[in-house]
Amino acid sequence: MDPDRKRRIRLVVALGAAVLLAAGLIYTSFSASSEAREPSELAGVSGGNYELTGKVAPDSIQHRGEELLFEVADRDDPSAKIPVVYQGQIPDPFREGREVIVKGTVEDGTFVAEKDELITKCPSKFADEAAQDPEHVVVQ
Repeated sequence: MDPDRKRRIRLVVALGAAVLLAAGLIYTSFSASSEAREPSELAGVSGGNYELTGKVAPDSIQHRGEELLFEVADRDDPSAKIPVVYQGQIPDPFREGREVIVKGTVEDGTFVAEKDELITKCPSKFADEAAQDPEHVVVQ
């Protein structure tokens, strides 16, 4: 076989492999990502990977062995809640009323968090000052 023809075949095979690899990486990056949902959006859902966001419900935090049990409520509708089971490092600012982001799956109406996938949002110093100042108006 002609050396130029061999070189072209190798080039086509290498480019084809590169395209397949790139397509595979793009597919896995999109399928692994999850959309942030609030508890009301997960009502009746089972399975699938989700990113749960909301506020830790009052009087819901319990420790059971190495598990942390708590409820996450919608920001706008505190009556919409979902129980969460979490194992892993607990962030220092974690407490009732704080906004959290948890990654995991829904199993039988309970959100089962992935290990060490709990993030607690810290309240902004400026948001606290604005809430205490009755003359402060936020324009959106």
